[in-house]
Amino acid sequence: MPANSEEFEIQKRRGLVVWVYSLRQLKNLRRFGFIHYVSRRMKYVFIYVNEEKVDECIEKLTRLHFVRHVDVSHRPDIEMNFGEKIGTKAAFQVVEDKGDLEERNATIRLAEHV
Repeated sequence: MPANSEEFEIQKRRGLVVWVYSLRQLKNLRRFGFIHYVSRRMKYVFIYVNEEKVDECIEKLTRLHFVRHVDVSHRPDIEMNFGEKIGTKAAFQVVEDKGDLEERNATIRLAEHV
């Protein structure tokens, strides 16, 4: 590999839900970010935007005449590690006995902190 090659860097992105009056101007929304999904029945567009440009894009999108409302996705703010919260690690502990091939009764313990 060449010495001056740049490394790939993952950019943080945020999802925006853009509620529109009409989908005729859908091509105009491409300049704001990556269009992930378009709901033709409910008339909204889901766009991914770079994290540092979120506020700027929201201001520009709300000024457009065909945009009804803009919502911001809160998914990056939510902690997605639920295993420790509901106690699944303690509930499904497996105890192995070497040499015994007998059928064991499986017991499931409930989590102490739900």
